[in-house]
Amino acid sequence: MSKQKSLTLWIVSILLMLGIVIFQRTTGPTYPVIGKVAINSQTINYEFPRSHGGKGGAMIQLVVKDKSINGEITYRRFKSLDDWTKAQMLRAGDTLKFELPHLPPAGKMMYHVNLVTQDAKSFPVTEEPVIVRSKGHVPGLVIILHLFFLFSAITLSIRAGFEAIYKGEKLFSLALMTCITLFIGGLIIGPIMQEYAFGALWTGWPFGHDLTDNKTAVALIMWLIAMWRIKKNPKAWVWGIVASIVMLIVFFIPHSLLGSEIDFTKLPKGH
Repeated sequence: MSKQKSLTLWIVSILLMLGIVIFQRTTGPTYPVIGKVAINSQTINYEFPRSHGGKGGAMIQLVVKDKSINGEITYRRFKSLDDWTKAQMLRAGDTLKFELPHLPPAGKMMYHVNLVTQDAKSFPVTEEPVIVRSKGHVPGLVIILHLFFLFSAITLSIRAGFEAIYKGEKLFSLALMTCITLFIGGLIIGPIMQEYAFGALWTGWPFGHDLTDNKTAVALIMWLIAMWRIKKNPKAWVWGIVASIVMLIVFFIPHSLLGSEIDFTKLPKGH
């Protein structure tokens, strides 16, 4: 394979990786709910969080310049027997805001915002309640290393797939690097990151149903099989293509789907 073609394939692999990352980020259950609502010829934009880390509760806020419009918020813990709690949002200049009660890592809160006009008409901002999941603080270095190795693994997997399609000579080395980066990013740093965020190293099979953990394991197992087959037969290009496709499929699954969550109905009363 010529250097020009190889460089082109690397560029395409990086662009495809970025596309997958953006898709995962914007379709996952932790991406903010973004939209707008029209009230009395006014358009009010909002961005409500679905993930919250650190101390305190999630801050819910939106800009409403019309001082005659007030905000109400109703909330309760997700998967609980709690009654809905209603509260008034506080105004700070042009912004209506309210801090939800603090929850432990993996606890989820459901909330719904209504805007109330001077003539007591109420307008729901979203059609359905928004669910925000709490998490613990994750050190920045852990996040950076996790993303670096996972992004590298996705890029290498795509590039290895192209190498297999064009029957290149570097398929085994690319498969090996894919396995190494995926193992480090997904099965070493990933669980460390999850321990910081939710107090659990592994919530995939056989201990849980976390698709992020399970899909990482499936992708790695597929690439290990492909690497073994390619090592035995350097012309087993089909294994590189299959492993690359499997990797693409599993990483198109939205991030954090079926992730850690607390079922408050199963906890002792008062918790």
